[in-house]
Amino acid sequence: MRADQDRGVAAGEGNSGLSRRKLFELAGLAMATAALPAELAKAQESAGQEKTTQGVSPVMDKLSTYMSEAGSRALPDEVAEKAKQHILDTFAAMISGSELRPGRAAIEFARAYGGKEVATVIAANTVCGPIEAALANGVLAHSDETDDSHGPSRSHPGVSVVPAALAAGEQFGISGTQFLRAVTLGYDIGTRVTMSLGGPGYQAATHRSTHGTAAAFGAGAAAGCAASLNAQQMRFLLDYSAQQTSGVGAWSRDAEHMEKAFLFGGKPAAGGVTAAMLVRSDWTGVDDIFSGPDNFFEAFAPRENGVIKADPSVLVERLGERYEITRTNIKKWTVGSPIQAPLDALAGFFKQRSFGADDVQKVVVRIASDEANTVSNRNMPDICMEHMVAVMLLDKTATFRSVHDKARMKDPAVLRQRAKVQVVADSRIDARRPRREAIVEVTLTDGTQLTEWVRDVRGTAENPMTREEVVAKARDLITPVLGAATCSALIEKVVGLEGLKDVRELRPALQRS
Repeated sequence: MRADQDRGVAAGEGNSGLSRRKLFELAGLAMATAALPAELAKAQESAGQEKTTQGVSPVMDKLSTYMSEAGSRALPDEVAEKAKQHILDTFAAMISGSELRPGRAAIEFARAYGGKEVATVIAANTVCGPIEAALANGVLAHSDETDDSHGPSRSHPGVSVVPAALAAGEQFGISGTQFLRAVTLGYDIGTRVTMSLGGPGYQAATHRSTHGTAAAFGAGAAAGCAASLNAQQMRFLLDYSAQQTSGVGAWSRDAEHMEKAFLFGGKPAAGGVTAAMLVRSDWTGVDDIFSGPDNFFEAFAPRENGVIKADPSVLVERLGERYEITRTNIKKWTVGSPIQAPLDALAGFFKQRSFGADDVQKVVVRIASDEANTVSNRNMPDICMEHMVAVMLLDKTATFRSVHDKARMKDPAVLRQRAKVQVVADSRIDARRPRREAIVEVTLTDGTQLTEWVRDVRGTAENPMTREEVVAKARDLITPVLGAATCSALIEKVVGLEGLKDVRELRPALQRS
């Protein structure tokens, strides 16, 4: 479902102004001399945003209470199943990422930095402190473009949430069931924070990273659940998560995927574990970081003509009814998200008729403007649209090995096919954002034209992969690194997480022997 169709408060409801007195009553999202937009005022009124007697807004009260109860709250069966799939997919991303430069650097960091032997460093033989392990595993998870993504918030939840939940879970010896619930909570909280700021448009408006912002709160929530924090402690946790929120859009200029892995996964995972451990050891903080003077929205929300553009009610919108992990995409192909739809289209063309790369005269790929800026003519193979289309034409598939073969970017055979590929920013696809859609047009040398508008990419909520497909992807990524037996053991443990009395039981299946 599109994000703008799934908002609980309709834009444009109400157009009355705010008095000075009312402004302070409605959570202090602007100073007394500022005016909040009518949409935000209406949303606050609808959410009952006046202060409680404890000085905490109803939104924060509902949010922190929900978070504190998440560890003991049963998940619907379909949500638990989805969570297992995302955990397995993220573990697979970490393990395959250990073979890439950012992953190798993360493992070396953990080995050199050390710390008390508490938490697992995945795809290594190292055990270290939970904060260091969370950082290393977060970088491992996004060393590649293999991990999951959430369109409405423009974030990659798994790479920060799963490492934070695992490291904190090992610190506190939680069960597999609580681990599942902690991960699910992380997806719910982090994504809602970014959506409350406007979703994908937040980065364009502020130059801050949607990915870093969502990850800071998602990792914090997951670690807080693993630490079994109460409602008051969860409010402090959110405060410390806000203080650790960082990241600017310059990550897109990272040519090695290392800074990107740090921002999307490593830093927020470590920060989330840090926040949970500090609060659990009786650190205090601000009771409601989302309202009052100098609150999170005043600091981070976009502004239009000096007016804050944010909707705090999104933080609790359908909380406990709509689980964001069910709206998070698992990638079929181990490439950047904007390249998924074009590869789906080409795979479909190959099924329609038999043709080879030399039978292709031209390929036009139409994607959204922001996506074109991200993936057109990049120097990393797994996020270069033209290169990946060329590889797909030659190989008729895209494997983990082929999408990371950087030397192949200079292969004359690949370059000949790449010259046929044109990437076009298309306003029709812009109108469909944050959905990952594409129009692919292939012209063959005999004049035949093949056209496909891919609206529901395989692996999205609208066209989900089955458990069997997710397991097959995981085997392809894990077996070359850890071996078939260890891979099978890990799959069995993740599928049966409810049977684990202690999440540390995962360790033998996550590390090299």
